[in-house]
Amino acid sequence: MFDILINKLKETPRKIVFTEGHDARILEAAAKLKEGGFLTPILIGSVDVVKAKAAECGFDIEGLEIIDPATYPDMEKMVETMVELRKGKMSPEDCRANLLKGNYFGTMLVKMGYADSLLGGATYSTADTVRPALQLVKTRKGAHLVSSCFIMAREGKDGQELLAMGDCAINIDYQDTVDKEGNVTFTAAEKLAEVAIETAKTAKVFGIDPKVAVLSFSTKGSGKGGTVALSQAATAKAKELAPDLAIDGEMQFDAAVSPTVGQLKFPGSKVAGYANTFIFPNIEAGNIGYKIAQRLGGFAAYGPILQGLNAPINDLSRGCNADEVYKMAIITAALA
Repeated sequence: MFDILINKLKETPRKIVFTEGHDARILEAAAKLKEGGFLTPILIGSVDVVKAKAAECGFDIEGLEIIDPATYPDMEKMVETMVELRKGKMSPEDCRANLLKGNYFGTMLVKMGYADSLLGGATYSTADTVRPALQLVKTRKGAHLVSSCFIMAREGKDGQELLAMGDCAINIDYQDTVDKEGNVTFTAAEKLAEVAIETAKTAKVFGIDPKVAVLSFSTKGSGKGGTVALSQAATAKAKELAPDLAIDGEMQFDAAVSPTVGQLKFPGSKVAGYANTFIFPNIEAGNIGYKIAQRLGGFAAYGPILQGLNAPINDLSRGCNADEVYKMAIITAALA
């Protein structure tokens, strides 16, 4: 998987911003990327602090760009741009204060075209990575929400097995969006359908031919209550919006992955028994599901990969190691 992504980056050079340039894990990953020569890191932080930390840890970052927001020469232009983007919701003073933080500053570098992608979260929370992205980069045309996907990889006798799982990290659940007059402007089913379609698109980037199962504790109407109706309606909406996408639901996990069970419970489905892209009805199911696959199934989990934004911006786990940073940087930049 990573060979394919690295070759893609060799063909189309990209720059990636690391919002926490002083962190040892970031520095180790940046040094490895520098050595590889297929992706250009930009480190955010005090130049002296970043260089001192790299020297202390023995990481070669010589020649990499380090940008300190406190001494950035075009800060006033950046402040003006951010004020305009926030449309009166933040004063120039508020914007300037936020732009002194690596998460906002790095996001503005992407927004202004100086970098192609961003990776943060080694010390920032997920909210502190996603919030600037929503405020500044914003969702792309046609997208109504930001969601996430994990790419799961496991070596098998026939090569690498890849799966996609969404949304396991961003959307707690799915509720109708209602305007001030009480009118439903975007239904819960439309939201989950969008997650399914976006996850299928992400899967394709990694060479997965998506066969999408919208999961539930019910298969084809065998159960009632809970999120069954949501999964049913989301499947119908996704088929309407993306008629060429192989998607079925609602279905239980065994029906999604076992051909025998799948064709027994969901006869005639082209997905049941052969699914490789799994859509969960809420974050509880998604988070539990991908971690079971990771811890008991032997899959490596790459993500969360954010979907629906105008540029690739991804979030690290604060418990990540340098190898995870390195691999997530490749994934993030390749999405550009």
